Amino acid sequence: MNAHEIEYQLYGDDMQFVEIELDPGESTIAEAGALMMMDEGIDFETVFGDGSESKGFFGKLVGAGKRLITGESLFMTVFTNQGMGKKRVSFAAPYPGKIIPVDLSELGGKVICQKDAFLCAAKGVSVGVDFQKKLGTGFFGGEGFIMQKLEGDGLAFMHAGGTIYKRDLSPGETLKIDTGCLVGMTKDVNYNIEFVGKVKTAFFGGEGLFFATVRGPGTVWVQSLPFSRLADRIFAAAPNRGGKVGEGSILGGIGDFFDGDD
Repeated sequence: MNAHEIEYQLYGDDMQFVEIELDPGESTIAEAGALMMMDEGIDFETVFGDGSESKGFFGKLVGAGKRLITGESLFMTVFTNQGMGKKRVSFAAPYPGKIIPVDLSELGGKVICQKDAFLCAAKGVSVGVDFQKKLGTGFFGGEGFIMQKLEGDGLAFMHAGGTIYKRDLSPGETLKIDTGCLVGMTKDVNYNIEFVGKVKTAFFGGEGLFFATVRGPGTVWVQSLPFSRLADRIFAAAPNRGGKVGEGSILGGIGDFFDGDD
């Protein structure tokens, strides 16, 4: 085994966090800002890349450069149990949704996910960038264009918004997904971007111009509420953008008046 063998427990429902239990000398890696709390005896340090030892310096440099292109940090944080006995460290989800644990040893050693989906993993799991090779995918895939790849034989944790739907695809089975709703997939799933087809549907249907089309065999994870969709709605409703959310659907402005909003 290359990755450290860690144990974990999930807490919460819609605002989850994951508690990871580390034996002495064991470590976990996480994106910057994911830490929620940790026991005394756990030390942490910022490392270049993802802390995996198999890449060498040049490999880490290339990987970090790819992460920089996608807007991710060049560095990650490694949390290590330097004390006696078991210690715990917890990482929180950044917005409402679910944390998805994936055991890479049971999934062929690789999972491809949205670039913002990775939360944390056992040390030894490699976190890289998976560029789509097709030109159409690159220009029109939106959130689905640049994906992350999690490789290794340990536990990794992804996070996604809303409700998470896991679908096992049989060979040749195809599923069309909004590009922002596709969270992740196993390495054998064929992934492409397809045009909606009808110009009127594309521009006035409210569903965007393209779908992510995934074809089995393999497993895909789909989220019901992409963060970008949530952020767009909040931004559109902000008062400085002319938006307003009425607190009473029947009373409307009258209800706002009595609440002191006007």
